[in-house]
Amino acid sequence: MGRSYRDLEVWQESIELSVAIYALTRTFPMDELYGLTSQLRRAAVSIASNLAEGYGRASRQDFRRFTAMARGSALEVQTQLTIAARLGLAEEKRMRPVAARAEGVGKMLWALMTNLGGEQRIGPRTDT
Repeated sequence: MGRSYRDLEVWQESIELSVAIYALTRTFPMDELYGLTSQLRRAAVSIASNLAEGYGRASRQDFRRFTAMARGSALEVQTQLTIAARLGLAEEKRMRPVAARAEGVGKMLWALMTNLGGEQRIGPRTDT
């Protein structure tokens, strides 16, 4: 790993995703300002933020946990983009590259989580 979270390719790409989300949502109708616009922006920003915070923690386990939270935010972004597309809030040609970037960030986060090791489960634990 690099000397800084800024060296992580996934962090760099998540910053670019945030910038793309802000640019895209500027074209959304004003009545979505406190709806999907706000939610998309917050979820996108939280990806890079969680990576930075997790990187700054004292353990690999903490970093993996924050990376998992970042991945959750990436999936939120993907879901919200799907809703925005179905509502016709932006042209498909503007939406498509942002959605592809969000999907790419999600894949990068999954790869980082796998590299960091630990439990590989999806959903709630079923064994008690």
